[in-house]
Amino acid sequence: MVKHFFDLSTLKSTWDQVASAFWQRYPNPFSKHVLTEDVIYREVTSDNKLVSRRLFTKTNRLPRWGGMVFPANLAQSVFVIEDSVVDLQNQTFTTLTWNVNHTRLMQVEEKCTYRPNPENPMWTQVQREAWVTSNVFGFSRAIQEFGLARFRRNQLKATEGFEYILSHLQGLHLFIALVGELPPKTLKETAKEATEKAKETALAATEKAKDLASKAAPQKAKQFV
Repeated sequence: MVKHFFDLSTLKSTWDQVASAFWQRYPNPFSKHVLTEDVIYREVTSDNKLVSRRLFTKTNRLPRWGGMVFPANLAQSVFVIEDSVVDLQNQTFTTLTWNVNHTRLMQVEEKCTYRPNPENPMWTQVQREAWVTSNVFGFSRAIQEFGLARFRRNQLKATEGFEYILSHLQGLHLFIALVGELPPKTLKETAKEATEKAKETALAATEKAKDLASKAAPQKAKQFV
């Protein structure tokens, strides 16, 4: 049995703005569970579509009852592959994500499509679907319910984070239009960026994750949505 999620939502920004901001979503205050992101592959196809594959490392906190089901040495992070295709001509942006570890316990696949809102072309419609499966005998239903509930919470945070970045970028563009230059960074902002950069550099798990991703999901090697 598979748990299915479907949702239609709206981002109050143009499709062009959303497609540009998508690559700048992290870090943001609402997605602290996203630890690292790396581009594995990217190309512009002959029909002018941008095709990308990225690898994310995210936290994987267990529920209280997880100790009764999951092994004690279960890794507290999950590696997620994201394939995406940006079609400028048809103004569609499609992403497909899935986890490449802990798949025997739970597999979560998500597909998102961003396109201009048919009722207001200045806004963007987001169609989001997800499928949650588990093969743990006797606990699959409980694990799927937990996975679906966590997905709902995370996608709300993801939307808030996306709106935060969109608002920040639009404010930045307005500032540049009025002043003609970038706003100066405060010492605190500069120090914060340096700290975040140091944390990212220190996460040696990234290289290990890349290797794991290439080995764990060979059937997805040419997915690209």
